[in-house]
Amino acid sequence: MANLKSLAKDTAIYGLSSIVARFINFLLVPIQTARFAASGGEYGVITNVYAYVSILIILLTFGMETTFFRFMSKEGENPERIYSTTLRMLAATSLLSVVLVLVLLHPIASALGYADHPEYVAVMYVTVAVDAFMAIPFAYLRYQHKPVKFATLKIINILLNIALNLLYLIVLPALKLNPFGIYDDQFTLDVGFVFYINLVCTLCSLLLLWKELRGFRFGFDAQACRRMLSYTWPLLVMGVAGQLNQAASQILFPYLYDGSAEEARAQLGIYGACIKIAMIMVMITQAFRFAYEPFVFGKSKEKDNRETYAQAMKFYVIFTLLAFLCVMGYIDVLKFIIGPSYWEGLKVVPIVMAAEIMFGVFFNLSFWYKLTDRTIWGAYFSGIGAVVLIVIDILFIPRFSYMACAWAGFVAYATSMLLSYFIGQRYYKIDYPLKDISLYVVAAFILFGFMRTASDWPLPASLAFNTVLILLFAALIAKRDLPLSELPFIGKYFRR
Repeated sequence: MANLKSLAKDTAIYGLSSIVARFINFLLVPIQTARFAASGGEYGVITNVYAYVSILIILLTFGMETTFFRFMSKEGENPERIYSTTLRMLAATSLLSVVLVLVLLHPIASALGYADHPEYVAVMYVTVAVDAFMAIPFAYLRYQHKPVKFATLKIINILLNIALNLLYLIVLPALKLNPFGIYDDQFTLDVGFVFYINLVCTLCSLLLLWKELRGFRFGFDAQACRRMLSYTWPLLVMGVAGQLNQAASQILFPYLYDGSAEEARAQLGIYGACIKIAMIMVMITQAFRFAYEPFVFGKSKEKDNRETYAQAMKFYVIFTLLAFLCVMGYIDVLKFIIGPSYWEGLKVVPIVMAAEIMFGVFFNLSFWYKLTDRTIWGAYFSGIGAVVLIVIDILFIPRFSYMACAWAGFVAYATSMLLSYFIGQRYYKIDYPLKDISLYVVAAFILFGFMRTASDWPLPASLAFNTVLILLFAALIAKRDLPLSELPFIGKYFRR
């Protein structure tokens, strides 16, 4: 229990900062969807470009975050040398890849469908290369258990991004100010300016990590480098395949949609805007991951670790289901995050959120092959999931548009999750409380069904009804797994 409390504390800090950061980042959605209408397709360009970014960040970090934690906690390894070696590896690969992309910029831009705007590709790639390099200094902050500094730097980046988007997309056009000549006569702004803003914010974050960058001075260990690369290459395959489950649909959509390129970008923009609402689940999963990864490797030698992992899984499922019900219960309020021209796509939100819950479960399950150094299995699971997703996209996007994207992700994550569970039980058996988890899943599904029946009611009535349903689920949690009498401060009132 003490281990779980430690995990909960770190998760709370990372979670709070992640929630704050994501909430602030959500402000980009109303700003950008207000500036770029769905019919124009500009938000579809943003969605498409950042889908490529999500894949590239995996390629350029090549699984070194997890590998970094594994080797920093491994007996016989020098943590300072491991940190310096990892920094140097990422710096070298990022720099070389930037040079290669800039040399081949025009053919790459043409292949991606941006022959008229190669600057989109150039700016995007430089940004993602810097981000990939910064993943290791940020991992080092996690290793040192400095969640406050980690969170502060992340939030500063996002606040700067919001401020610049607000200034250049809303304020200056409203005031009819054109100090740098970036607007045309109608004060419209090319969507590529969003990418320039992101690059500026990324470079500012790099400057704020100057203390952590002093880790370069500890030198380069060629032997450790070879050992790390041997460990990490399956994680690279797994990471790319796993990210394809999230990004492949947005990449493939313009090529598979049965309509004009402009209409495809408009439809993709609707999908990209609506799944932002579902990103609260990504937020929770990410917060859990930030705390759970160093926690697992640090506790891997303790006798009670498997029981701890089982309990952690249960509580992850419980609280993500609660988050799911909260989002769906207040979707009629949360939809104002995006512009009204995008609301037709809100039907994808519950599907995408359910898929993200399964991705979180898959991440929790993944530690059996990371702890036993069988990382190749992660590549198999994610690869199979990616194939399932791509096949569904190819077969159904032409007929069902972005709804096929949502269901493809759902089926792909379910496939990877189930494969990891059944095979993992053979190599690293953990007695997960499946009956308890199933009870909460069924309860959440039933309550969601009741929420759907209230969707046509007047807004105050549906919100009140959904609030009661959410409280019922919270009461179930309190009754079964979070006894109020054991909580600090308020517990004394329930022990009387």
